[in-house]
Amino acid sequence: MTEEIEEIRRIIAEHGRLSVEASELTPDADLYHAGMTSHASVNVMLALEDHFDIEFPDRMLKRSVFESMSAIEEALRELRTETPVSGA
Repeated sequence: MTEEIEEIRRIIAEHGRLSVEASELTPDADLYHAGMTSHASVNVMLALEDHFDIEFPDRMLKRSVFESMSAIEEALRELRTETPVSGA
């Protein structure tokens, strides 16, 4: 398991309000089935932005991006490889 997944797991444990322990979940486990609500997913998103010093663009503000730790890790990877748009 990657260090980044473990960082994501800690954030989810703190902000996800899951009905199970985050430590019991695999990286591909559905976080919404584990009890995360839409409201909690916003808190997770904000904590991720703060921790990783990134900002999720509007196109990524959808359930599938925050559905699992693996999906979040993929979104973070994508954000790091994007080229900044001039004037943005």
